[in-house]
Amino acid sequence: MKGQKFLEILRKRKDEILENWVKRQLPLAGKGGVTSDELRRQCVEFLDLLENVIQSGASSPDDPKTAPIVEFLKEVSRDRVMRGFSPTETAVFIFSLKEIVLPMLQPLAKNEETFSSEVMPLSLLLDQMGLLTFEQYLNNREEVIARQQLDMTELSTPVVKIWEGILALPLIGTLDSRRTMTVMEKLLQKIVDTTATVAILDITGVPTVDTLVANHIMKTVAATRLLGAEVIITGVSPAIAQTIVHLGVDLSGIQTRATMAEGLKLALRMTKQQMTEEARNGVNLLEKGIAAAQTAQARKGRS
Repeated sequence: MKGQKFLEILRKRKDEILENWVKRQLPLAGKGGVTSDELRRQCVEFLDLLENVIQSGASSPDDPKTAPIVEFLKEVSRDRVMRGFSPTETAVFIFSLKEIVLPMLQPLAKNEETFSSEVMPLSLLLDQMGLLTFEQYLNNREEVIARQQLDMTELSTPVVKIWEGILALPLIGTLDSRRTMTVMEKLLQKIVDTTATVAILDITGVPTVDTLVANHIMKTVAATRLLGAEVIITGVSPAIAQTIVHLGVDLSGIQTRATMAEGLKLALRMTKQQMTEEARNGVNLLEKGIAAAQTAQARKGRS
């Protein structure tokens, strides 16, 4: 049966293999909070699982008998992604073991029969598991990036109630189709939840407006009106104003103001309310925050 001689070596020299394997990975200890003890526990568990795989006669990660070790490697890859390991550092977990065990099989490589039944199957199995670990790392990292992008989108499109019946949505950064859809959905839902009648859409922090963005803004305004609310667009810079005119976008039916403060004054008149000095100071602070975020976004774009 294939792998039986390696199985004997593994059982007899497991402690030696473990010590050498952990030693190869010690440079990674401390990264992302991974301790040497944790590395050792992972190595011990993998060697136990590998012993079971070889004893079962499985020769590929696709074999159902390898399910426990495959799940273990997926969990290790997921953990390494969250701890900030690189793909290479993650793959080292398997390939450093291969560097240790293959020399132990060197005497078997001198015989063609034992080379085919012992050395090659083990080498291929470890290679496949190393690739599995690498691929799983990439999949997990893509999931993390997608989740972070979604979180950033949520954080960068806050709809806040700043007055009775008045909502504010300060936009910062570049607008794309996905984000503008999120903007529309969040704004409409907030209007329903708060029964607001005026929404201030501040684009001070938006660097550019193209035809697609302008059309999305118009659709947002139209959808808002269907819910019985009006939109005031604030923060229109001279450059964006020229771009909108050049694109031929008609904003004549939409209320616009230069600043958030002016937009709020208009919203208060529309809702027949008055602004206190405290509220005016709060709006000024909000405008300063938007300006700071816009500056940071511009610096990030230049770096």
